Amino acid sequence: MDAGSGPLLRVRNDAGDRRLTTNQGVPVADNQNSLKAGLRGPALLKDFILREKITHFDHERIPERIVHARGSGAHGYFEAYESLSELTRAAPFEAAGKRTPVFVRFSTVAGERGSKDTARDVRGFAVKFYTDEGNWDLVGNNMPVFFIQDAIKFPDLVHAVKPEPHHAMPQAASAHDTFWDFVSLMPESTHMLMWLMSDRAIPRSFRMMQGFGVHTFRLVNADGDSVFCKFHWNPVLGTHSLVWDEAVKISGADPDFHRRDLWEAIEAGDYPEYELGLQIFTPEQAEAFSFDVLDATKIVPEELVPLRVVGRLVLNRNPDNFFAETEQVAFCAAHVIPGIDFTNDPLLAGRIHSYVDTQISRLGGPNFHEIPINAPLAPVHNNQRDGMHRQAIHRGRVSYEPNSLGGGCPFQAGAAGFVSFSEPSEGDEVRAKPEKFAEHFAQATLFYESQTAFEKRHIAAGFRFELSKVTVPAIRRRVVSMLRNVSETLAAEVAAGLGMALPPAMPRALERPPAAEVTLSPALSLTARPGDGGIRSRRVAILATRGVRAKDVRALVEALGGRGAAVRVLGPHVGALETEEGETLDADASVENEPSVLFDALVLPAGEEAVALWSADGRVLEFVRDAWRHGKAILALGTASEVLSVAGIDIESNADDALVMAEFAGEEALSRFVGAIAGHRNPERETDPPRV
Repeated sequence: MDAGSGPLLRVRNDAGDRRLTTNQGVPVADNQNSLKAGLRGPALLKDFILREKITHFDHERIPERIVHARGSGAHGYFEAYESLSELTRAAPFEAAGKRTPVFVRFSTVAGERGSKDTARDVRGFAVKFYTDEGNWDLVGNNMPVFFIQDAIKFPDLVHAVKPEPHHAMPQAASAHDTFWDFVSLMPESTHMLMWLMSDRAIPRSFRMMQGFGVHTFRLVNADGDSVFCKFHWNPVLGTHSLVWDEAVKISGADPDFHRRDLWEAIEAGDYPEYELGLQIFTPEQAEAFSFDVLDATKIVPEELVPLRVVGRLVLNRNPDNFFAETEQVAFCAAHVIPGIDFTNDPLLAGRIHSYVDTQISRLGGPNFHEIPINAPLAPVHNNQRDGMHRQAIHRGRVSYEPNSLGGGCPFQAGAAGFVSFSEPSEGDEVRAKPEKFAEHFAQATLFYESQTAFEKRHIAAGFRFELSKVTVPAIRRRVVSMLRNVSETLAAEVAAGLGMALPPAMPRALERPPAAEVTLSPALSLTARPGDGGIRSRRVAILATRGVRAKDVRALVEALGGRGAAVRVLGPHVGALETEEGETLDADASVENEPSVLFDALVLPAGEEAVALWSADGRVLEFVRDAWRHGKAILALGTASEVLSVAGIDIESNADDALVMAEFAGEEALSRFVGAIAGHRNPERETDPPRV
């Protein structure tokens, strides 16, 4: 058991070989019948067992989070690669090899608790470090920027993106009038919109997306010296996404797709792993940048400040109970430890207040820190008392400081405790922004121009889909006018997709914006991080039916499974199938209940009768078409390539590296197929609109 389970050990409850009781520990003799006056008589008020059970049931639900309601979590650890004591006294970084227990929660932002996983949305990436000096919550997203610059606009943003209040639609989507009305009037949102319309908003898996701290933070060492810092989590499996058609179909076939993927990977021992990279720079460097590092709508390009990889995050244990851990976990941007401090980012300032405040409402009072998943490993000693749901039983007569009756305890830690970085204030009290905050388009252009050709196509398609849902033409025109300041090519493509003329470009706040230091950043493309080159945990579908060649299926199950892939044999139904050799083969699932979009690759084994059956089965042909359209790796053995032709795929003129055709699953064919799976997908198959 990892050290992070410490606060949870005393509250674990295992009912194995135990008798049923009430909440007071009274054994229950009969849990099937309420107490009645006679067999057909009325239920009696004195049935305290019935009353307790029903009363608890009536109060089982708690308020869901206003944002990030839909979440999935896991336990694990952070391991430092080196000591960072010259930069920070933060406990997780004090020595090479030190491991700090963590709990991580991934989430969507806009949807409600029961919404789908694959909506186009920002993803939360929140990490709770249970350190020696208290809990540190690094509450970030899978995108390094945000929609707004100042927290005073956060309620407006959330109100705009949530379902429209008159009819409560749409759920978990931003394709509607109120959201686009808001952002089209807030040009500071432009950079974030580029990320949101990109493939970053539909990740393949929580295990294959980056995480960012978003804001600029401070690292402070033992001498009180400070540097600025940005936090990056980079997945070892690489950064991979879905395509939009895939995301839409997955949401119907398996709304829990990301949650299931995370859970099953951990259960199988394919532990998700991320490396932590830091961008470290001085205030003097920051002052010279063409943008303001306190502006949460801006990144620091890696070409200006390279990443320093300092440790790894490994998720190796699923929660025992979703509600007690994943739902009740409370992340607060205000939770920092000695060595980590805030900057004057005006969005961060609001988050420091907001998270604590909302947890008090959601979790029933000020003692949410005593819920086991939130309890620090470091001992807690202070004079805070009472309140709803207080768990600690404090001893002694003293609940104030200073005191003499308690020997002066608990005592102040002085320099050994948290000491805020001393930063002098400048200027008068104003409601205003620095001049650099007024430049809204340079980094949006940087992001767009740094994408590959297929990623640019997806961004344009994202805008086209979203804006085609907007019913007010003026809103569509405003958005396209914003895009003219990002890229004329993009704006023209979106306008054409909406059947509208190009409007004039939106006026800029700055007539002469400062020149950008970086105009191309390959690191901003998902293709910059392809991963470790393996196929561990990749889902492979092997189709099977009556007459399939069993030796192909068994050889591939063994070979692909041996390389770490999650292999499923799909038949026309689950259960036994008679093979070409007269043997029996068991199908794990069917093409009806596990469609193509749930898999990363497809195998069509040989077998004359099987090929004939597949060629006459519309479900199989749809399975094959989707695998092709979505750029998946396909292995066709023997005459199984005929199924591709029946599905409408011209394999003579459209053959590519992700399509492997061979007579048998030999080493050469298998090697090519594994390489194609590791490449994630072949975007060159895409056409808009699709031809297949």
